[in-house]
Amino acid sequence: MPRINEIVWAGSFKRAFRTRVLGQPPEQVFRERLAIFIENPFDARLKTHKLSGSFEGLWAFTVAYDCRVVFRFLSQDRVLLIDIGKHDEVY
Repeated sequence: MPRINEIVWAGSFKRAFRTRVLGQPPEQVFRERLAIFIENPFDARLKTHKLSGSFEGLWAFTVAYDCRVVFRFLSQDRVLLIDIGKHDEVY
């Protein structure tokens, strides 16, 4: 998988980031994980996985123990971030 060249933040992601992450301890960890994600979306530290059921076509990666990012590949090097939060908030 090549490096991610473009990340689009959906409106839903921006809202969730503002209310669940911004100014909280997970914010710094999120920024570190996002840098790893840009270099290699399937880095083992991210535990990137394909979702199923009503989330078919979406993927998720782990920011911290109970913080996930839900996203969609728009192309090989473009990603749409859809949601961020605790497991029960995003699934």
